[in-house]
Amino acid sequence: MSLRHGTTHDVLACWFGVDRSTITRAIGEVRPLLAQRGCTVAPDVRLCTLAEVVEYLGADGRTGIVDGTEIRVRRPAAGRKDRDKFVSGKTKQNAVKSMVLTDAEGRVLFCSPVRPGSCADITQARQLGLPQLLSGGSFMEILADAGYQGMGA
Repeated sequence: MSLRHGTTHDVLACWFGVDRSTITRAIGEVRPLLAQRGCTVAPDVRLCTLAEVVEYLGADGRTGIVDGTEIRVRRPAAGRKDRDKFVSGKTKQNAVKSMVLTDAEGRVLFCSPVRPGSCADITQARQLGLPQLLSGGSFMEILADAGYQGMGA
């Protein structure tokens, strides 16, 4: 998926529920095998961190789209500390949340690590440092829904 669609390692890690380093290692093992069989991969822009994504969007004044997504999960075991943190205030279901940043064409550039469902979109953006990165000086347009209102960037 990474080689064919250009999906970032962070997104693949989020999809498969593993650490980004596992994805990076697996792709590093597969690429030489493909190259031996004549399937070369052109070097391309690889964005691994939120700072790299913001820098990429700001370089040419591109438009980005940011939104949070909820993924339903099984209810944590009884007696687990902070069990209620997984209950989403929006859907009233047990969930984890992730912040996704795409370009104007909808290509996923960044997918944050998951947080408990009770974490607000704006809180997750602040914890990831998005307002500070956006106030860095480069001009770019970021489209966001009401969950990011008041971020001040």
